Amino acid sequence: MVSTRCKMVVKDELRRLGLHFIVVDLGEVEIMEDITPEQRKSLETALSVSGLELMEDKKAILIEKIKNVIIEMVHYSDEFPATNFSDYLSEKLGNDYTYMSNLFSEIKGTTIEQYIIAHKIERVKELLMYEELNLTEISYRMNYSSVAHLSNQFKKVTGLTPTHFMQLKNKRRRPLEEVGNENDM
Repeated sequence: MVSTRCKMVVKDELRRLGLHFIVVDLGEVEIMEDITPEQRKSLETALSVSGLELMEDKKAILIEKIKNVIIEMVHYSDEFPATNFSDYLSEKLGNDYTYMSNLFSEIKGTTIEQYIIAHKIERVKELLMYEELNLTEISYRMNYSSVAHLSNQFKKVTGLTPTHFMQLKNKRRRPLEEVGNENDM
């Protein structure tokens, strides 16, 4: 589960099955009672309709927790952790970073660092689209050491500079009254 909507879907399905939950969090559910095989199957079926799945494999669960911590930090938090991310992740999930890093790379085929960068760049795109912050402010908010570092990483991932990305964004849509005017093509 990586969103509030996902958590709502899970809570609704648990209620529908008459199950009482203690916690429904990103990637984790704690139920008060034992779940019958029939309830489990119903829950599994209902969740799959919404694009969610039950996981029992401890490694797969840890991978989902790593992804959720990253997504929450990059997309839903206003500040990055004061410590380096490897320490933050180890502390948050109670596992050795080297173990998590090796497991993540083995299962996902990418490193945790690459996964973080991909999400940071997606968030930067989103912030650029909103046009509420300039590149310096975005760089600071996303914990880049400089605007140049952000710009270089953005170009490496997208093939575009942030400025070029914004220019393309501004060309995507035109007011209806301008569509078909030969001067604007």
